[in-house]
Amino acid sequence: MSRSRSRRLGVGVLAATAATTAALTAVPLTVVAAPAPAHAAAARDAASWLAGEFADGVLPGPFGGPDWGLTVDGVLALSATGVDAPVRQAATAQVAAHVRSYNSYDDWGIPGFTDGGATAKLLYAASAAGADPTDFGGFDLRTETLSLVAGADAGHQRGRITSRTTADSGPDASNTFDQSFAVLGLARSGDVPQDTVDFLVRQQCAAGGFRLYPDTAAGPSPSCYEQAGATLDVDSTAMAVQALLAAAADGATGATEAAGKAADWLVDQQHADGSFGGSGPTTGANSNSTGLAGQALAAAGRDAEAARAAGALAALQLTAADGGAAAADAGAIAYNTESLATAVESGIMDRDQWRRATPQALLGLVQVPLGRIGLDPPPSSPGPTPTGTASPTPTASPTATTSPTPTGSPTPTVTASPTPSPSATTGPPTPSATASATAAPSATPTTPGLGGLPTTGAAVTSYVLIAFLLVGGGVLLLVLSRRRAA
Repeated sequence: MSRSRSRRLGVGVLAATAATTAALTAVPLTVVAAPAPAHAAAARDAASWLAGEFADGVLPGPFGGPDWGLTVDGVLALSATGVDAPVRQAATAQVAAHVRSYNSYDDWGIPGFTDGGATAKLLYAASAAGADPTDFGGFDLRTETLSLVAGADAGHQRGRITSRTTADSGPDASNTFDQSFAVLGLARSGDVPQDTVDFLVRQQCAAGGFRLYPDTAAGPSPSCYEQAGATLDVDSTAMAVQALLAAAADGATGATEAAGKAADWLVDQQHADGSFGGSGPTTGANSNSTGLAGQALAAAGRDAEAARAAGALAALQLTAADGGAAAADAGAIAYNTESLATAVESGIMDRDQWRRATPQALLGLVQVPLGRIGLDPPPSSPGPTPTGTASPTPTASPTATTSPTPTGSPTPTVTASPTPSPSATTGPPTPSATASATAAPSATPTTPGLGGLPTTGAAVTSYVLIAFLLVGGGVLLLVLSRRRAA
């Protein structure tokens, strides 16, 4: 080989190695520390209790009928922990068979309405579950979600996920939770449009936290910076952090910086005992806000704060030893200290509140980021955890709950919901676009391996490829230099 050819090859190898390294290192590779073994075990105990609350693949609402938003939350919580595959499979099949019961008012006799937040959440759940989001229950959720994103003609609302409304459905009430689900779902199912990320970033206020609603009394607000007295919300901020990290991994610009600033704001909101409160009616410390915030802090690499949040959540969990009158419900997580004390003394009185608190709270214990659930195996725990007893046989065509009569609560309760957007399947009087304040991990059809390395939240492939390129390039250059010397 001539000296000139050797030089050109060497330069080419260096250029290729540098370009590939730059491309890979441009993607955030934050390694999420595994939770403490005791917290991983607590998460699995919580999921096992939750699995036992399913009936025929559905979690009931406060009035007994199927609650599709809560069912999605339950499926995703089970996926985050790897608990009870049969229940997860049955519930995933039920959700797929009831897409329009969740993201429309068809069951209420009001055609033409499509809930943007519910559609985006379904897209995320289907993608994280490993299902085909373009054919989930016969619906192309990615195409439908993209059709609900405001275009260039929307001005400063460009990129916003919206609901398709009618004269009978009421106005669009899409919010920051919905936008986060849209970014997560689009990132997990393909490329995420930069416009959707930009709109989410515009909901970030100067202090770093995110507002829940983009609208004011005067109408849609261009950004939080331009809204005087905007209320910053812990739950919305926690969702936004994780959505932005997923978008950054997909190559979106501006997402990494916004997520870091928001994580810093969350750290400042943490109470001395590690807990968090929300905003409005959920201002007090509660497990829903703490679960989401703890999960977001773990995703952002704030390990010490995430561990403190997990400790606060573990303190709200019923155990067989300390559960008192509610010992039979060991594993369930209370919404707050008052609910825990009541349950220990008299047993669980309001099961709906506990069903809503537990799936979101356990996310702060298991600490798998939203962007990685369904991709990384759940963290292992010291020993086996019994699974729930209500494990129906999965079916592709569930019929147990296929009633055309609306079964969601038209007036969802506030006590169990961490934000003004309850997970109940709501009727026309409250057309909230947010399906749930519960974050949405995935419904994995098969049980991930639990005996391997703890989850990291970041794929190791990038690290291996970088190392391979650097080492390989160095070896090649060394050989070429020796040939040149000879």
